[in-house]
Amino acid sequence: MDNIIKEKLRLNKIFGRINNKLILPVSLLIIFIFPILFDNSYILHILILLGVYVVLGISLNVVAGVTGELDLGHAAFFGIGSYVSSLFVINIFDSFWIGLILAGFISLLFGLLLGIPSLRIRGDYLAIVTLGFNEIIRYVLLNMQSITNGPMGIKGIPSPSIFGYTINTKQHMFYLIWILVIITCVVMNRMSNSRFGRTLVAIREDEIAATSLGINTGKYKIWSFAITAAFAGIGGSFFAHYMNFINPNNFTSNESILILCMITVGGRGSLVGSIIGVVILFLLPELLRPIASYRMLIYGILLVLMMVFKPKGFWPEKRVPSRITKIAKK
Repeated sequence: MDNIIKEKLRLNKIFGRINNKLILPVSLLIIFIFPILFDNSYILHILILLGVYVVLGISLNVVAGVTGELDLGHAAFFGIGSYVSSLFVINIFDSFWIGLILAGFISLLFGLLLGIPSLRIRGDYLAIVTLGFNEIIRYVLLNMQSITNGPMGIKGIPSPSIFGYTINTKQHMFYLIWILVIITCVVMNRMSNSRFGRTLVAIREDEIAATSLGINTGKYKIWSFAITAAFAGIGGSFFAHYMNFINPNNFTSNESILILCMITVGGRGSLVGSIIGVVILFLLPELLRPIASYRMLIYGILLVLMMVFKPKGFWPEKRVPSRITKIAKK
């Protein structure tokens, strides 16, 4: 009997590895074929914006899901990345790719700054701090008119280009954002299953126990904020160069709350759940658009029902909490 069980486990591991190896090429194939089969500007536009929110949702999942910190300032990093990239490309050097990297780096620095309060506070109090940070960034963008053009926003942001070829069609922008989504998924999946990711989960489950194991919980929490911020900034950079226009109203606290709702509906701590939550909450208002007068009412009712009947989300995390602190040091 033991030999049979061992053989089944061995086969499951083999098939699991095969499936993991197939995910990337299959995803790339779907991304390549989809715009050819559905060459519709409206559909592609919605799916491009969906890709941006998938990047935001997956990145927020590092702090709010894996680490368990309540972050309501994610849209601030989204805005920082958008403005940094736009101002750099317009005023300093016309290179989307350098602007993208710079947006991620500057957002990472702000993430390190925001992570410092998490050393002393958490839960509702940390949520208030991050919410305040979001509003501070928005008001800075509104009032620094000599740099950000205030409430008028920044117009004429150039589209991305590569080797002199401008990427300005819906089809090409679709390819670009979804390749970015796949890169984000691969990085986050690797990180979540690494020692770093297991340590973040150990901190979430029992910070005192994690500290007793010799884990520097403050360092890990700060870096979780930084990683989250960097990917949000990269998503913001793409958003600015796709829309060719941004203003501070794109980065309000409501956006941060929406992104948090997305990963909560999908399942905090779960990469697949984060994607499912983003897809549901982003596409649902569009699907309900024919009944515009009632769509937000239906949207709200469905959210309440979902929280009542599936409080852990549609695809909850599969980890075993009781073993987390034991394996965090491995």
